[in-house]
Amino acid sequence: MPDQASDGAALPAHKSQSLTGHSNPRLLAMARLSAPCHEFVHFLHHKSSIPGNQKQTSQTEPLLIESLHSMKHLMRTSLLTAVLAICCICTAAQPEKALQGADATDEHHEPSSLSDDQIVAGLKQALELSTGKAVGLAGKTDGFLQNEDIRILLPTKLQSVGKAMRLIGEGDTVDDLEIGMNRAAERAAPQAKPIFLDAIKKMSFSDARNILTGGETAATEYFKRTCSADLTTAFTPIVHSSLQRVGVIKKYDRVIKTAPGGSAIANEFDLDKYVVGKTLDGLFYMVGQEEVKIRTNPAAQTTALLKEVFSKPKFR
Repeated sequence: MPDQASDGAALPAHKSQSLTGHSNPRLLAMARLSAPCHEFVHFLHHKSSIPGNQKQTSQTEPLLIESLHSMKHLMRTSLLTAVLAICCICTAAQPEKALQGADATDEHHEPSSLSDDQIVAGLKQALELSTGKAVGLAGKTDGFLQNEDIRILLPTKLQSVGKAMRLIGEGDTVDDLEIGMNRAAERAAPQAKPIFLDAIKKMSFSDARNILTGGETAATEYFKRTCSADLTTAFTPIVHSSLQRVGVIKKYDRVIKTAPGGSAIANEFDLDKYVVGKTLDGLFYMVGQEEVKIRTNPAAQTTALLKEVFSKPKFR
């Protein structure tokens, strides 16, 4: 039984035989498009061979030939259109595959071209900037006193004493005590800069890895672990001399002696130690704020290396 075209027309016998077992759908489609034309030619040839139809055929032959030419032209146009459509589909599929391949390639490659040494150098640069700015802000005049986040207030044990002093008209003495403590912290803070720089130079590759992959204040925590002892040693004499110079110690002694209940805590509180501890707390707070800015704010990444380091995943 002859093969059937998609519109119901049978393929010519010789076409059917040549395409038998052929797996190319494009060739089958083209053959089926030309099937009606071949069938029409076969029909004309058969009709003209019948004796009673020879005269009629001679009369209608010009019209039939013209129709045949029109049909051939139509079928040729349809075939060309089908071929062009198939070519366009195949061509359009190639860029899509190429793009998919490019996307897959990009997914498997780290965009950063920085080496581990460059990344560590970028981190150290960031820490030098953040600690330098923090020390500068805290160590200037009013750096502690006018910053509500780090201002040193009377210790909890002395707050009740301070209230009592204000009640008896000694409020100025209490204010002077707070001002003196903050001035001592502001004078001590600049001594932190060389200590921070030394800690940065000594930073190991493992330290850098932990900082880069840690939280937003991982570097600040590193400084607390490595610098607190040295900072305490450096700050203590400066704080003590500063408190003496501005008369804070004398005022403190006066508060303790004259305020109701002051004598009860006279031997339980070390003013120097308290101010040094609060200076450390305030300084580390400022370092942490600057660290967060550099990690999260592109505007704070003031060099090309900083932008590169903090914009890409590290140490995969």
